[in-house]
Amino acid sequence: MTLKSKLMIAAAALIGSVAAASAQTRVIVVSHGQANDGFWSVVKNGVSAAAKDQGIQVEYRAPETFDMVAMSQLIDAAVAQKPTGLVVSIPDASALGPAIKKAVAAGIPVISMNSGSDVSKGLGAMLHVGQDEYDAGKAAGAKLKDMGAKNGLCINQEVGNVALDLRCKGFGDGLGKSKTLPTSNDPSEILAKTKAALSADGTIDAIISVGSMAGEPALKAVKETGVKAQVATFDLPAGFMKEVAAGNAAFGIDQQQYLQGYLPVTFLALYAKYGLMPGGNVPSGPNLITKDKAAQVIDLATKGIR
Repeated sequence: MTLKSKLMIAAAALIGSVAAASAQTRVIVVSHGQANDGFWSVVKNGVSAAAKDQGIQVEYRAPETFDMVAMSQLIDAAVAQKPTGLVVSIPDASALGPAIKKAVAAGIPVISMNSGSDVSKGLGAMLHVGQDEYDAGKAAGAKLKDMGAKNGLCINQEVGNVALDLRCKGFGDGLGKSKTLPTSNDPSEILAKTKAALSADGTIDAIISVGSMAGEPALKAVKETGVKAQVATFDLPAGFMKEVAAGNAAFGIDQQQYLQGYLPVTFLALYAKYGLMPGGNVPSGPNLITKDKAAQVIDLATKGIR
């Protein structure tokens, strides 16, 4: 057998072993957000794309509602299945910390995403993919202050979700004055409560939604009450971004949630194959998408990427 033939056989064997390892790699993603939510559907799209690109098995799991007990149970169930890697969001470290520590103790590589940047390392995660929520909120508040706003309203559909609470706190600190309006994810409830808040305090001139569901109802509330208020939202729902492009809304705050789904799965796949892993957290945002940039992201938003 010639040297060339031997090298070809060795290369084929190496490719075959890598392919076999990929097929056996199984990553479980447990988030607090349901895939039917506009924001989390984009995260799941990133997860699915990474699974396809890496040729591995990936499962996406989430509780039916924002429920930390149920989410902790989902993490425990994932650990019991001994996956190659685990991706988790951490909206409440006190509730989810014990389950995440069990995964780490079991030798399962864990990467956190979306929420939990401040607690991820302490719980044993290898790194975090996401944005600093307080800083993102503060940047939004400061931008609206620059636009002339003085009194803000922060619509929070999951009070108790530490990441969203930090957004509201940062928003208030950046703007100078703000109060939180607790709601559910129901657009009709958001509309009614926002209209009531605007009617009760006519000095509110800036509204921010800390989730993708409340931006459009908030805009509608401003229109129906006749209050002059700038409206911004975290994330980039397509309908809201059309309003930004038209000059009817201030901006969207892009944390590039597609990357939050795609990168952790990709990192865990590469870690399983080659032992490769970035040396620190990966910031996916924030980016403020104003009128001059809105048209660039609308198409991708409708495709489930932005």
